[in-house]
Amino acid sequence: MKLIIQIPCYNEEKTLHITLKALPRKVKGFDKVEWLIINDGSRDNTVKVAKENGVDHIVSFTKNQGLARGFMAGLDACLKLGADVIVNTDADNQYNANDISVIVKPILEKKADIVIGERPIKNIKHFSPIKKILQKLGSLTVRMASHTKIADAPSGFRAITKDAALKLNVFNNYTYTLETIIQAGLKNMAIISVPIHVNEDLRPSRLVKSIVSYIKRSIITIFRIFIVYKPFKFFMTIGSIFFITGLLIGVRFLYFFFTTGGQGHIQSLILSSILLLMGVQIGIMAFIGDLLSVNRCLIEDVQYRLRKIETDLNKKDE
Repeated sequence: MKLIIQIPCYNEEKTLHITLKALPRKVKGFDKVEWLIINDGSRDNTVKVAKENGVDHIVSFTKNQGLARGFMAGLDACLKLGADVIVNTDADNQYNANDISVIVKPILEKKADIVIGERPIKNIKHFSPIKKILQKLGSLTVRMASHTKIADAPSGFRAITKDAALKLNVFNNYTYTLETIIQAGLKNMAIISVPIHVNEDLRPSRLVKSIVSYIKRSIITIFRIFIVYKPFKFFMTIGSIFFITGLLIGVRFLYFFFTTGGQGHIQSLILSSILLLMGVQIGIMAFIGDLLSVNRCLIEDVQYRLRKIETDLNKKDE
């Protein structure tokens, strides 16, 4: 069994050595433990620091691609390197490396495909009260959208099995944290969270540059993934609202038409017609979206099989 610990990096020369020094070289249940960094277009000495501190593998972008693409590039590289389990952590040493054995345990016990590290949000001093509330609300929204029980959705400290990594796709360029949970939940993967510890804050978050921006992007991500994986439910719900509203207004017009001749209520007839037409059109979009969703599932199944064949061949070559 091989465990690869991956770390997305963007200009992390000041903190990366601290993170790497804390990483384990031996974890119970694994024969090999390797380290991999994703150099996301860093303009400092991140790569040099990584090499000096014994990193086994380096994936590099010439230009910054963003956290989500870096995460997926890391997963792809880890799979090609024969990883059975992949642990993702941050370069700023936010997560306690001693908890790596904690988050891989449910996977080794065959209880989970993905394990998310649950931070003690209430006790993190550098989190403002507003940020703590938003973290809770955001995680609640993700739980509702993904049908999971993940308590700390934005946590980047997670363990992923080879099979789960083969099935994951990230469409958002901003962050992978919310999208992968929603995607895993809707794909019926076994995903759980376990309590972890955090270290002292070494630098401000680069992902949450402003609360308003983070909320806006997170909401867009959640809606986008829900539309991709549940298009029929999404569009049919909206279409039904328009259609029922138009129907009620139409019934109101008919009432006045048969009782008073309908004079002065022609606007209701026009509005009813518009809403009914919109409802029907959105309903048609729901069926088209459902057909596209079926096609996407077939393509993802083919992608999964091709990825599995590729990783199996790489493992045989080793």
